[in-house]
This record gives sequence, structure tokens and C-alpha cells, in this order.
Amino acid sequence: MDSLPEVDDLRLVVAVARTGSVGSAARSLRISQPSASARLSRLERRVGATLFDRDTTGARPTPAGSELVRQARHILGHLEGAFAASRAAMLERRLVVGTFASLTSLLFPALDALLPEVAIDQRQDHGPVLLQWVAEGSMDAAFVAVADQVEVPSSVVIHQVGTDPLVLFRAVGVEPMSRGRLPLRDRQVVASTYDLSTEEVLEGLHRLGADARPGVTLAAAIAMARKRGHLAVLPRSAVAFDLREGEVVERLPFRRSMRLAMATPRTADPRLLGVLRGLRRELDLAR
Repeated sequence: MDSLPEVDDLRLVVAVARTGSVGSAARSLRISQPSASARLSRLERRVGATLFDRDTTGARPTPAGSELVRQARHILGHLEGAFAASRAAMLERRLVVGTFASLTSLLFPALDALLPEVAIDQRQDHGPVLLQWVAEGSMDAAFVAVADQVEVPSSVVIHQVGTDPLVLFRAVGVEPMSRGRLPLRDRQVVASTYDLSTEEVLEGLHRLGADARPGVTLAAAIAMARKRGHLAVLPRSAVAFDLREGEVVERLPFRRSMRLAMATPRTADPRLLGVLRGLRRELDLAR
């Protein structure tokens, strides 16, 4: 294997042939002239032939040198194409991505905007099921909000996407909260989260005087609030980009946030790792 030329050898002979001198070739490769001359001499000893006739006017390839230059250009062209081919193969491979029902209408349009040239197979299920699919290798990534609330398989890596605070949503014409210790006294409130905290959120609303009940999905909670004039407690992302004229989002009297995470195998697809910051922006999440 020691007799094989190195990539730097090939680049040097091509540069000498192109520039017509060892000095000019060295400058184009950003190495010193003595280093280039020494490398060329070692290469000639390994080849067993003079590659360039050198004198004060420059360097001209011999027949052996001309053939090596031709072969070097061919090999370097293939090497440069290897990276492009690898990138193309990655872009052509479809991604399998899953999430839970309440996030599908937000996540997949965002991923489509961030990865417009990538085909994504969309899957939907509960968080623990999605994590298991990632662990089995049948899914490239799962976006879940229960990574810190359930046992995560050891082969799965969790990448934090961002935090999603709960907010109070008021449809057009719905009265705001009152003041005092019971700002939601006798108010109808529908609450929906996408992690396992819905019961805790309902308890917090009851302590504020609300007649609170769960919404089965985020979309259902928003529809109930709009149709029946209820207040709704939702993740901010659910309404951040879908507020109608006259609708209002307010802070809750208590703080509660959900943590959205991306679960991947130990070796995550770089396309997915590269969109986490953009995804946080697209979903209006905090860090």
C-alpha cells in the first residue's frame, strides 16, 4: 500500500502541470516551495521515472509525467464527485418521522418548509409507541412531549427542540379573566395539552374557580372555544399562527410549559439535526 500515491501527490502534479513551475504550484496549494520540491522528488523515486523536466524557466511534464497528470485528474475528479454523490444519496433517502395527533398539523408543514427537497413519510401515534419505533430502527425521528415523563429506550437519543408555554385563548367576544383570588370563577374552560400534564392543569384551573374540562385534541379545544364562547388553555404553538381577528392570547395566572423533543437513533440523520433551530422558530417555541 506504501507504493500508492497520496491525494496530495496527485494534487501537486496537476498543479505543476497547470502552472508550469513548482514554485507557482506550491503557492496555489499553500505550501512552501521546498516542501513541494521534496514531495515531487519522493514521488519520482516511488514511480521510478522523472515526471517533470525542471530548469530556471519552469517545469514541463515528461511522457511519464503527462500520463500521471492525466490519471491524477481522472482520480481527483472521482474523489470530488464522491462527496456530491453521498449528499445526493442522502437527499434521495426518504425520512420516516412520527409525532402525536395534536402536533401533526403543525409539525409536518413546518418540516416541509424546512426540508422542501426531502420526502417524509408521516406517522402518527402516542409518544411511547413512537419512541419504541425509533428504538426498533423503523423510524428516523419521533417528535414527542413525554420524553421526561416516560422511560426512554436506551438506544434512543433525545434532542430538545424547545419549550411551549400554556396560554389562555379567548375567542371573539369572550370576556377576559377577572381579578382576585378566583379570576376564573364559574367560567367554562376547556384545556388541552400534548403531554401527560392535562390532569394537573385541570386541577390548577379548578383552584382558580373554573369549571374546567379536557379537550380531546388541541383542534377540538380551539373549536369548542370558538363555537361555545369558552375560554381555552392551550400550548402557545397551537394558536400562534392561527389567530383570527379579535382573538386574544393571554398569560395564565400560573406557569406551565411543555417540552417538545426529537427522539432519534444514536446516529441521527444530519438533515433532521440541521432543522432544530428553524423548527423552534416555525413552532414559536422558547428555548
